[in-house]
This record gives sequence, C-alpha cells and structure tokens, in this order.
Amino acid sequence: MMKMKMKSVVAIAVFLETVSAISLGVVNTEGGLVRGENIPLAAGRHMDVFKGIPFADVPETFMKPKPHPGWDICLQVYVAFNMTIGSKDCLYLNIWVPHNGSVPSDMPVMVWIYGGAFMTGSEKGFRILQFTKFSGQELADRGNVIVVSTGYRVGSLGFLSTGEPELAGNYGLWDQQAAIAWVHRNIRKFGGDPDNITIFGESAGGASVSLQILSPHNKGLFKRAISQNGVALSPWTISKDPRLFAVEVALKVNCPTDEGMASCLKEIDPALLTLVGSLNLSSSASEPIVYHLDLSPVIDGDFLPDHPSKLFHNAADIDLIAGVNNMDGHIFTSIDVPRINIDLLPVPVEDLEKLLAAFTKDKGDAALQAALSLYNSTWEQTTSLESIKKTLVDIETDFLFLASTQAALKLHADNAKTGRTYSYLFSEPNQMAGIIRPNPSWMGAEHVDGVPYLFGKPFTAPVLYLAESHPDLISYMIAYWTNFARTGDPNEGGLSVPATWPSFNSTGQKFVEINSKMNESYVGENMRMRYVDLWTNGIPSLPTIIPAILPE
Repeated sequence: MMKMKMKSVVAIAVFLETVSAISLGVVNTEGGLVRGENIPLAAGRHMDVFKGIPFADVPETFMKPKPHPGWDICLQVYVAFNMTIGSKDCLYLNIWVPHNGSVPSDMPVMVWIYGGAFMTGSEKGFRILQFTKFSGQELADRGNVIVVSTGYRVGSLGFLSTGEPELAGNYGLWDQQAAIAWVHRNIRKFGGDPDNITIFGESAGGASVSLQILSPHNKGLFKRAISQNGVALSPWTISKDPRLFAVEVALKVNCPTDEGMASCLKEIDPALLTLVGSLNLSSSASEPIVYHLDLSPVIDGDFLPDHPSKLFHNAADIDLIAGVNNMDGHIFTSIDVPRINIDLLPVPVEDLEKLLAAFTKDKGDAALQAALSLYNSTWEQTTSLESIKKTLVDIETDFLFLASTQAALKLHADNAKTGRTYSYLFSEPNQMAGIIRPNPSWMGAEHVDGVPYLFGKPFTAPVLYLAESHPDLISYMIAYWTNFARTGDPNEGGLSVPATWPSFNSTGQKFVEINSKMNESYVGENMRMRYVDLWTNGIPSLPTIIPAILPE
C-alpha cells in the first residue's frame, strides 16, 4: 500500500512538473503578477498569450501617461456610424510568447503599433468591421519572436492640440513611448531580450514608428524599426495648424477660444470630445480627404523638438525598413473620386487636374503644369478609362506615401552610423471581397494589404481577406520581418527568403518587390524616380504662393 501511495505522489509530481514546463505560468511584472493563456501548437510547441496588461494608469484628459494599471480599446469614433466606441481607459498591451515547453530567453521582441489615421484602431485589431480582430500568434510562432501589441489614445484625446503647454498634443505618441519603455523594462520576465526590440506599424502606425525613432525620448529603448505605408515625412503625419482645429472643437462644445480654451476642454466629457473631433468624410478631387485629417501629431518642442526632417540624427544607430504598397493611395482616391471603382464608369480627365491642383496649390500654376506634364506623359495618344483611373491612384500614392517614404529612407541612410536601411514595394493584387466596395479589375496592392500576410491570419472575418490563398507570400513576409528583428538583416536570421534584399543608400536606392511570385529578379533601384523627384525636389523648390489679402 505504501509503495502505491509513493507511486501516486511521484506521478502527481511529474504531472505538475510537466504542466508547469509547458506554460510560463505567473509572470511577475513591475505592476504585479500576470498569468497568460497557454495554447498548444504543432510539434510540441506552445504559445503563452497575455492580454490586457496595463502599462500605464487610466490617463487623465490631455495629460501624459503615468505609471500604473483596466481593459477596452481606446475611445474613438466608429467611422461607419456616428458613434463612439471604447474607453479612455485603454493603455494596455498584449504579449504572445512562443516556446518549446520551457521558459525562453533572449528572444527578439516585436512591438506592433496599429494604424487608423490617428483616429481609430486598437491593439485588438482593425476597426474595419465590428468583428475584425488581430492576433500576433502566427507571426510569433513561425518567426520565433515575441510579439507585443499596444493600445494608445487616438482622435481628440490622443492628438488634439491648442499649441500651448497646457494642451500640447501628441498624447497618443507619449502612450506609445510609455508602452515601449514598459516592454524594455519588463520583457525579460517573459523571455525577451530588452536589447533586441523592433517597433513596427502600418499607416498611422508606420508614421508613429517613424516619429518614435526620431524622438530624443527613446534613446536605448529599441534597436530596429519597420514603417509600413507611412513615415514621419508623409504629408498627413504632422498637423499644419493644430490650433485652428482645436478652436473648431471648442466652439462645438461651448468652450472659449481664448486663453481659457485648454482648461475648458479638459473638463468636457471625453466621449463628446471624441465625437466632435470625428473625421469629415466629405471630399472631392478639388478638396481631397487628406486635407480633412486634422488630428495628427504636432511639433511640440518636447516629443518632437523640431520638424521630423531635422531629427534623423536621433536614428543614426537604428536599423530601418520602410516601404509602400503599389496602390497605397487607392483608398483615398476611392473617397475623393468614387467613380474609379466602377470599371465601365468613366472619370473626367478634369478630375486629374483638380487633384493635382489641390496637391500643388501652395506652389501655384508652375507646380501644377510640371505635375500635369509628368503624369500625362505616360498616356498613349488616346487615354483609356483605366489609364485615367490608375493615374489618379498613382498621384495619391506618390504624393501621400511613396515620395515621403523615399525621402525618409534617404535621410536615414545619410545620417546613419551603425543603422542599416532597407526599402520595399508590396505589389500583391488586392483580394478584398466586394462587401465593402467594388474591386476594380486593374487593382494592385491596397493600403493595408500587406498586413494580413505578415500576421498569417489576423482576422476573425475571413471574408475580408483571402491571405490563406498565398501561403508562400505569408512565409516570405514573416521571414523577412522576423529575420530583420533578429539580426538587423532581412536576409539572415534562420528563415529562408526568395530574394536577397539589398540595402538602401544614397548612391544605390535599391529595393525588393514583395509579392507571391517573387524571386531573385524582384530587386529594383530608384523606385519611380521621376515622380519621387517631382514631389521631393521639383515642386518644393518653387516659391510658395502667398494668397492676396483683399481690402475690406
């Protein structure tokens, strides 16, 4: 009987040891104990998932984040309907830790910063439809990296600014910085290497990543960065006149517009502030939607002490990947000129001139004629319906994304000490179903199209994307991104890649084109150089037109 009892005790002990071996168990963070959910994977691997870890206290309205602990997504406008969702109690992060049954050590860490025009989004996923969600599990497992996603304030609460110290703005950027700092301080407890952190993001998240590498407040917190579809120099990243929009918000909530404006705005219900600061979706070729993106980062003299173009010395030792999709501008063109999405419906050539006039208005007719001459030069003698529509998309892609990304890459390479620079073009044709909008036959890669492949299967709504139909492309994206996170070189890090990705420098602006058919021949140089030069050198070199002030 005694022997049987001893065997039972030993069996229980072995069982408990096995259970504890396949899970990280309770992790002791600076804010307290957290326990993750253990998910069995293939080949004896496991994933511990920690959700809703507070990295800061519930933020006070228009104040920087403070240390301490919550749940929910950041308060924002649900763009499809005139309503707000979420809560200002939103400073939480999620962590995915892959392992082989024992606590890992010194794993590369990738911190995801979501996009959404600085107006919407969450660490839980894209707010395209109510049921879309995000998961870092596939990326973490297949790339053998720790993935972190973080929340931050968006909309009015994250980016409203009166231009004065009492309401300086950039609160969403400070939230991101607080999350990155928390990860740096605590990730070793989860098996991560605090000295090998990569921050990455898409659209406004990509621009945020770019701003984080330029801010002097991030020295030593991360080693690498990936900006997808947005950079600090994008024309929509920095607010041109933040106080003007703050005055509009103040008037809507019955606050004064003098020196008492900031104090009054702080007392307004956060949900109301968020709602009145929502995006104006009315636009046209003459008044593009990009000019309605009023809530965005500002040069505040603190987080951003100067214009981003003058801060690249702060990123001299940061490895950088930055790139665009070949039809990044399509989502904006669809709003400005909706007819482009209907194959048989013509678009007037005049819309092209109106769009270029809007983008060159500060430089006058000389700029407009230079732009028209270049974009018209690609047409055949008789313009087709498709060529006009594609040219409209090219204009918005070049102006809003490509030119500024190439400029940022060049500034990074020119200022680099140990930092390496890489450029890419994502060109897999869009697979969005017709639920949200018609899909034109000539469609290339839409604004967010690279993200589903990078995360393998990030959405709970598979009708939105068919990423599973290109498993090779998923493997390529994960390999390049996680190799880079591991070593600073997208070609080296344990996972094989279909083409050698050359570095970018001022004398050889090389890039890799990423799609499901890529091979060693998918390497290019000087991406759309004539168009990039138009927007980065030609038009900016022209004198700015000062509007005449008529006498009363």
